[in-house]
Amino acid sequence: MSGKKHPIYNLQFALLCLSSFLFSASFNMLIPEMPAYLTGLGGAEYKGYIIALFTLSAGISRPFSGKLTDKIGRVPVMAVGSLVCVVCGLLYPILTSVAGFLWLRLFHGFSTGFKPTATAAYVADIVPGNRWGEAMGIHGVCFSTGLAIGPAIGSEMTEMFSINAMFYCSSVFALLSIVILLNMQETLEKKEPFRFSMMQINRTEVIEVRVLVAAFITFFSYLSYGIILTVISDWGEHLGVSNKGLFFMVFTVSSLLIRFVSGKMSDRIGRVHIIKLSLIILVISLILIGFADTPLSLMIGSAVYGVATGMLSPAITAWIIDLSHPDHRGKAVATMYIALEAGIGLGAFFAGSLYITDVSMIPPIFYAVAIITFFAYLYLQLFYKRKAQIKPQDEPSNS
Repeated sequence: MSGKKHPIYNLQFALLCLSSFLFSASFNMLIPEMPAYLTGLGGAEYKGYIIALFTLSAGISRPFSGKLTDKIGRVPVMAVGSLVCVVCGLLYPILTSVAGFLWLRLFHGFSTGFKPTATAAYVADIVPGNRWGEAMGIHGVCFSTGLAIGPAIGSEMTEMFSINAMFYCSSVFALLSIVILLNMQETLEKKEPFRFSMMQINRTEVIEVRVLVAAFITFFSYLSYGIILTVISDWGEHLGVSNKGLFFMVFTVSSLLIRFVSGKMSDRIGRVHIIKLSLIILVISLILIGFADTPLSLMIGSAVYGVATGMLSPAITAWIIDLSHPDHRGKAVATMYIALEAGIGLGAFFAGSLYITDVSMIPPIFYAVAIITFFAYLYLQLFYKRKAQIKPQDEPSNS
């Protein structure tokens, strides 16, 4: 494909976005109902593990998915991630003990350990380097639409039918994601057949050192998301929000709106500038969420949080690809997601440890993570010195 300029808006990119939408909706529709479901199983004290276990396995799988993405191809790795969601949706109604649920959450995390890694590499393959930010923004719109619609569908199906019906719906969405992938063209030219020896990972294959600075910022900026996934349903219920998925709907809609322009902005004025601005907005949003005392004030905090994440996500992903070597895109993206999931998992564990049933603990948790996020901004503002300008490639490359 090298030597030929590819527009962003082509069939392969459209299929990729549709597959990502279905995949995102599949696992996100479970999130609002999980705390109450686990409590019903008798595991209220393990709420922090719902997200922490998921992100733990996702992080552990990243070095493997990054290596396989660069070896056997982007499409097979994406398909494996969706397949895990299919299996888990079928198993949740069967494994109804606390231990079974927690083990299943651990296994479920392999889905996001595989699919997003290969997806980002696929985007970098088919889109010119000087439009990576725009492409990541558009793809993020589709993924975030699934994040917005998924929780709303999950809560509605649980209320109208049962939580088991919601689990089966999750499997159907993931299966449709796989069907779409089967119609996509592989972009890795130098593919290798799978060998079990590829599952052996040495130290140099775990982390892409070129992108460590961006990974550091990713880690600290996503601590807050782990906290939100863990406590926001209970916080919203305490404030009188009837639909547990409403918070996710509001912040995702605002995230979608800003993504249409934020990716292009990072292409034009620079990734770091956009990231610093988004970190400031993120700090403000966390303070607003902690101060919320009515459903409206919580939704305002949610909307501001969506603006911050909608600016941050495509800029960081494009920055990662800017800094990486074309032959190690899978590993570079995996490094970013290791940091992201470590942040989400640690945030979830932190929130779950401080909060079980006492809602008065929730605001201080948000204030604390706001301070931590501000330190990430200070690092970029005061200590990070960009080295030689790294210009993205003008053409996509599969080498």
